[in-house]
Amino acid sequence: GRDVYTQTAGIHADGDAKGDLYESRLAPRRFGQRRRYALGKLSGKASIDHNLKSLGIELVPRNRQLVLQRVIELGDKKHTVTPQDLPYIIADVLKSPDRNLVRVLSYEVKVGTEKPPEARVVLAVRGRRASASATGDGGYDAFMNALKKAAKKFSLEVPRLADYRVRIPPGGRTGALVETVISWHSEDREEGTFSTLGVDSDQLGAAVIATEKMLNAIAPAEPRRKAAKRRGKKGTRRSPAGRRS
Repeated sequence: GRDVYTQTAGIHADGDAKGDLYESRLAPRRFGQRRRYALGKLSGKASIDHNLKSLGIELVPRNRQLVLQRVIELGDKKHTVTPQDLPYIIADVLKSPDRNLVRVLSYEVKVGTEKPPEARVVLAVRGRRASASATGDGGYDAFMNALKKAAKKFSLEVPRLADYRVRIPPGGRTGALVETVISWHSEDREEGTFSTLGVDSDQLGAAVIATEKMLNAIAPAEPRRKAAKRRGKKGTRRSPAGRRS
């Protein structure tokens, strides 16, 4: 019966924010209850605002829109999103790279008792695709082995995994969102070790999101050949007579 006091659609949450436009005589406070605002594919900005306010969190409009897009995306996948999940979602979207040169287009992981885990990965870098398959000691290990094979086709050297941590919000739901934080070590980066974060209702899915962010962190901003050509052009100048010097 608690869902009776829940506003599911964003338009109703917006009405509450604008002077209780859709208020009825059966207001939750008459029964010692309070209004709740569902988070899912029908959510709007007002739905996010009400839940953020209850958590004491403020976001600038751009970041709020990113959180809303992620909530709707999870709702479309039939995931149940609770207010307790919002801090995890916020951390995820705010740590996402602005550029997305590398994408894990699809992956399939098979785990069973009869044979070792297998994984197949389709990777895209600047629109070019490559796929690879591999086995491993676990589902994520198989995924990483396949990913490394695909990444080599783009001359991407995958950093060494240094640490892997998983956090789950309280509540005891089997469909709860999972926050995975993976630390990577790369000799090519000035800071040496860096971390990426992924959030999803599937533990492997959260790890894949964190891994995709790592790939975008190490990917050069432009292909090496083009970068070399541009540097070459900058190194040549024309003399007043029109000849190169």
